[in-house]
Amino acid sequence: MILWLPAAGGRVIEVELAPVGAMSPATLAVVVNDADPVSLVVAGYYQERRGVPPENMVHVSFTPGQPVLGADEFRRVKAEVDARTPERVQAYALTWTLPFRVGCMSVTTAFAVGYDEAFCAQGCKPTKESPYFNSDARRPYAELGWRPAMMLAGRSLESVKRLIDRGVAADGSRPPGTGYLLSTTDQARNVRAAFYPQVMELLGPFVRLETIEANSLRDRDDVLFYFTGLTRVADLETLRFRPGAIADHLTSAGGILVDSPQMSSVEWLEAGATGSYGTAVEPCAFPQKFPHPGIVISRYLRGETLIEAYWKSVAWPGQGVFVGEPLATPYPAYRYVLPD
Repeated sequence: MILWLPAAGGRVIEVELAPVGAMSPATLAVVVNDADPVSLVVAGYYQERRGVPPENMVHVSFTPGQPVLGADEFRRVKAEVDARTPERVQAYALTWTLPFRVGCMSVTTAFAVGYDEAFCAQGCKPTKESPYFNSDARRPYAELGWRPAMMLAGRSLESVKRLIDRGVAADGSRPPGTGYLLSTTDQARNVRAAFYPQVMELLGPFVRLETIEANSLRDRDDVLFYFTGLTRVADLETLRFRPGAIADHLTSAGGILVDSPQMSSVEWLEAGATGSYGTAVEPCAFPQKFPHPGIVISRYLRGETLIEAYWKSVAWPGQGVFVGEPLATPYPAYRYVLPD
């Protein structure tokens, strides 16, 4: 969008209004596994719904249906992806549910930065930090050498299509609703509750937030955000999520998207959320390995896309899987781009 504004000396200058969020169909590449029929259909549907340019559709081939991709096979795939990705691309959408892990890393971090065991941990140890964490970087690949990734994942093709539709429907909707911050009885997984008072203080004037001491939320039809800490979250079938909603539960195995011993993060998407997160390798209860509710909410409200706001909220993302529709932008905001 172009504006003409008065300037000194009676001049008029041309000013561009650009979205605050950096990501768009032009700067997002869609990675397709040609050996996976569902990946092909998901990729085609996403390209159609989002208008992704043909040159941004990156085709590779590897054995589908495996939860963990070996490091050597991944390196081959990643080299092909890097070679076929246009320079302008700043992020990836991955069009499958399996694999969700690469060796000891999450698949989304592996595609973001390559296979690097500094992002892994055996036991309760920290991992390499993300330079993208809570940063104002608008072009993460150009500025940091990272291309954050998010999985278009789900239990069925139809559920992934519904996820994509929700993301598109969210754009510019500025949905009314509530962010729910649950403090549970699970002391080991309730560590993010320590952040809630500050989140309420800083963001309460801008979005309706409720802190609730309970193990589940029931019978709400206005869910914008839902953060909790449990192995499994009950009563999701009683909730209605707004398009663009973000929800996750701090636990060890939420990023094991299929056959998890705990609740899989895709269950949030099945319930109607547009984005979620979980770890695919035992993280221990480091808050840095999970989304910080205050950061993701504030950046989302300021106009960043889902993939930007969510990725920027995790300090140590090496073991965590981001799932959802990356370009969802419920709260668009714009910045002035002045002429040189």
